[in-house]
Amino acid sequence: MKRALKVLIALTFAVLPLALLAAGLGVVWLARSLPPAAGTIQMAGMSGPVTIARDANGVPHISGTARNDVFAALGVAHAQDRLWQMEVARMAAQGRLSEMFGSTTLNTDIFLRSVAIYDASVASLEALAEDDRVALQRYADGVNAWLQRDNRFFASRLPVEFVALGHQPEPWTPADSVAVVKMMSVGLAANIGDEINRLAFARQDLNPEEIAELMPLVPGLDAPALPDLIDLLELRDAAPLREADLRPQPFGLIEHGGMTGEGASNNWVVSGQRTDTGLPILANDPHLGLSAPSVWYLAHLRVDGADDEAAQNLVGATLAGAPLVLLGRNDNVAWGFTNTGTDVQDLFIEQVRPGEPDRYRTPDGWALFGSREETIVISGAEPHHFTRLSTRHGPVLPPSYRNLDRLLPADHVAALQWTALARDDTTISVGLALWDFATVSDFQAGMEGFVTPMQSIVVADRQGDIGLIAPGRVPVRHPDNLVMGRAPVPGWDAIYDWQGFVDFEALPREINPQVGAIGTANTRIVGDDYPEMLTLDWDEPYRQQRVDALIVDAEDQHTVELSRAAQADVYSPVFAELMPMMLSMAQSEGEGDPFVLALLADWDFQMARERPEPLIAMAWLREATRAIFADDLGSAFDGWFQAHGLVMANVLGGNTRRDWCNDVGTEARETCAAIVRQALDSALSDIERRYGDDRSAWRWGEAHRAVSVHQPFGQVSPLNRIFNVEVESGGGPFTLDRGRTVFSNEDDPFANRHASSYRAIYDLADLDASTFMITTGQSGNIFSRHYSDLAEPWSDVEGLRIDTNPTKYEPSVEGAWQIIP
Repeated sequence: MKRALKVLIALTFAVLPLALLAAGLGVVWLARSLPPAAGTIQMAGMSGPVTIARDANGVPHISGTARNDVFAALGVAHAQDRLWQMEVARMAAQGRLSEMFGSTTLNTDIFLRSVAIYDASVASLEALAEDDRVALQRYADGVNAWLQRDNRFFASRLPVEFVALGHQPEPWTPADSVAVVKMMSVGLAANIGDEINRLAFARQDLNPEEIAELMPLVPGLDAPALPDLIDLLELRDAAPLREADLRPQPFGLIEHGGMTGEGASNNWVVSGQRTDTGLPILANDPHLGLSAPSVWYLAHLRVDGADDEAAQNLVGATLAGAPLVLLGRNDNVAWGFTNTGTDVQDLFIEQVRPGEPDRYRTPDGWALFGSREETIVISGAEPHHFTRLSTRHGPVLPPSYRNLDRLLPADHVAALQWTALARDDTTISVGLALWDFATVSDFQAGMEGFVTPMQSIVVADRQGDIGLIAPGRVPVRHPDNLVMGRAPVPGWDAIYDWQGFVDFEALPREINPQVGAIGTANTRIVGDDYPEMLTLDWDEPYRQQRVDALIVDAEDQHTVELSRAAQADVYSPVFAELMPMMLSMAQSEGEGDPFVLALLADWDFQMARERPEPLIAMAWLREATRAIFADDLGSAFDGWFQAHGLVMANVLGGNTRRDWCNDVGTEARETCAAIVRQALDSALSDIERRYGDDRSAWRWGEAHRAVSVHQPFGQVSPLNRIFNVEVESGGGPFTLDRGRTVFSNEDDPFANRHASSYRAIYDLADLDASTFMITTGQSGNIFSRHYSDLAEPWSDVEGLRIDTNPTKYEPSVEGAWQIIP
């Protein structure tokens, strides 16, 4: 026995060092997947050399003598820094995520394969002008030049994600770039969720008036009453729902990667008549689901002029996978996007013919479904085969998508009509033309080819003009269509068919308004006199009211510093409205925690990260929302469970017909005051469980960490601690410095999951003094110091300059790559 033990010990001391050495060498080999600071790549088809010079923040300054050469070099830079992010986006668009991630993303692939985003991208590529297709090809050539490079000694050719999953990327194509841009529409598509929520409420026996109280119109908007959906869709004989029927279904990256859901943003522009410089100041911070790396990649593109011609510059946020600066400025114009939130999706309920599952009902009788057999390859499992169906309205959604198979009878399916599925989408061409706009009028006219996703764009030029345009393809609905996009409609009734699209000339626009400023924040951007219907589901108006107060209607002379302060604003108009009501109700029900009540009574409604009040208020709102509505909504509650400002203000203010506070499961009649008082006790108990019982030590920032999630390792413990980027943040769902939480996430309900993905402030008096910021860092390689180095400055609402003059940025360059013919 002793001899065996000695042998075992000897083997351990011999093998363990070798294992540690092998592990260390493996880490070094993976770490060397990080591109060197400098190098040379030779590419065919280049008209001249191009330089990629990265500054101290990892921002590339890409300069050459031809635009297509610069696009090719941007392809190299994207591949060097964001190859994994590009691959995930491409594989998602193609419905092939399960080839990498296994069965966890099967539902995602079925959905994306069903709606055929990539097919539409391939078709849209053919609709582009030849020059634009050439530009996309040159960008793809740059990506592929990096993929095909000669590798250096003892270094992984690919980042760690590819190695860990055993995945090899295919060559990049122009259609991939179109698909990456089109996937932004997927990320900003909220209407489909609103429609299904209303259907779920109707199936829970709520009437149209009660549904309207749960999903109210913004104040001042007039619309026809929603019809009874059960009668409209002929669902009166459908089987009743069971309590567990509508629990959220896991949809892989669809739910966790920010690929579907609400987009939000702020932007504003102030005329030079109201600024300290005499020229406009423009600010923009689009809000998206947080990811690691950031959605955006900062870049400066420069085309050097010949002889006496001036260089052309384009600076701002690019999307890895496409040769565009989507958000930014050229030498004469700056622009900023917010999601308009236009209703560009309609769900059509199609009735399947009894006994003939290949036919569905139309206004002219029974028609054949379009069909195509699909095979999804799944890592570690057998392939999944399914038949993709389509109707005259569009693709049939998977039965499991958002519980449609439980909301609809077996002989009904849901088809989706959506502008993002257009096969003549020329949006990317508009992006390629952003170099050339010299004035606000040029910019507005140049948006005609913009199809999806519709954006409210503020713009300013160096001549002093400011303006707005909201370009995009907007469906026209029949005047007798009383649903007007709010809920699913019967596909067999031609009244609900789209009647065409709003003319480009009729889209919202303005130039040099008398007030001298324009600001948007996803809520209603048109007045009662606007003749077209954009949507009835505008975002709640709280952020817009704050933009108006701080920017549009402000009397102070505007400065860059005031724009930055507004982007950092964490004042919550919702809690300013709700908290006095909630405190009054709680106090009317007897004594409560005196420390907490005193804190909240003196609170200034600033959701600052170092304060306890925002945490108490959000926890209280969460518990009150659950206590008031969960009994009424049953299994439909979880899909609606988030912070609702207007709804809660109406309920607590007594402005609803239904008594939502009364618990339908008890014989007693509960009051809102009693429910709110009990919710406070529940909230305090929840906070104690999560953060300890020392109330003076509670901090909003600790609970409200901005969590930028890596795909897929950010969802795998303990890898999430390495690959996710987390930083404390202030703000909340209704502040300008927005930080949206997910109340239904029981493990981490206060974490910031959706926030300002990019911040920029453009000074038209000195465009090089403009500032930029993204959420994580420039690199998507975990071994890079630029993987997360911008997270803290982002949290502090700081900005960095991106100079276009080589004499200014060259001293900070840490290395340069040369792309040569």
